[in-house]
Amino acid sequence: MQELEQISLQKVVTGLQFVDGLAWSHTLGLLVADVRQNKIYRINGTAKPILFRENSGGARGLACDIQGRIYVCESVARRVTRIDSKGAVEPLAEVFQGKKFNSPNDIVVRRDGHVFFTDPAFGSAADRRELAYNGIFHITPKGEIDVVAQWKTRPNGIAFSPDGKLLYVADSDRHAVVAFDVDKNGSATNPRDVIKNIAGVPGGIKVDVDGHLYVAARGVGIYTPAGKLQRTLLEGTNASNCTFGEINLESFFISERGGIFKAELGVKGALQY
Repeated sequence: MQELEQISLQKVVTGLQFVDGLAWSHTLGLLVADVRQNKIYRINGTAKPILFRENSGGARGLACDIQGRIYVCESVARRVTRIDSKGAVEPLAEVFQGKKFNSPNDIVVRRDGHVFFTDPAFGSAADRRELAYNGIFHITPKGEIDVVAQWKTRPNGIAFSPDGKLLYVADSDRHAVVAFDVDKNGSATNPRDVIKNIAGVPGGIKVDVDGHLYVAARGVGIYTPAGKLQRTLLEGTNASNCTFGEINLESFFISERGGIFKAELGVKGALQY
């Protein structure tokens, strides 16, 4: 990884309203969810966003799988969907034990097809909630849904370690990141804090090939696998999310409000699928 003084941050996208979800697709380029516009855009070699999907159900979290399918947390529609290569939208999770989800927020797909997503109740979602908790949920490759954790606080960003054996979840209310052990069947156990006292409200999380964690909050904090803060990018800026992308996942993108920054950190992102 480059020294902080050598890292150049370039604003590559402007004109959006409130960017939350970021994901890299090897066929479509950078995918961007603009919550206020209720749209998903793609950025492919140009600063001008290209409309990918409108009426997105309040898309927030985005992820891709090994087949190139796109997973979407639809926060307003209160469901998780998957988009295939032809653009067909398939609902994956709409209710749990007969109750609608709060407001699905962020999502990650392991290489073997296990899907995990967070379901907090921010803002008006708290007034219409049917579940009595803020959940972290698991969707098996067969489409079965189970709850990983039931929190009083609100989970947000979610990511896997490079080997897929650790699941990281941002706890926005406690300003922390929690790790779970995940086995081959997708069972997540042994929750514990790996990062505490995060400056700002932690949102999106990504991981590099060496296991370092990148947490979007007040700027993007870069932490060792043991949870020690090494440096902060865009310090003082309220960052919403981040992701690695481009050839070999060697570029790093950060979203804040209506814009997206790009940096070359000298390290590759861990493949999240």
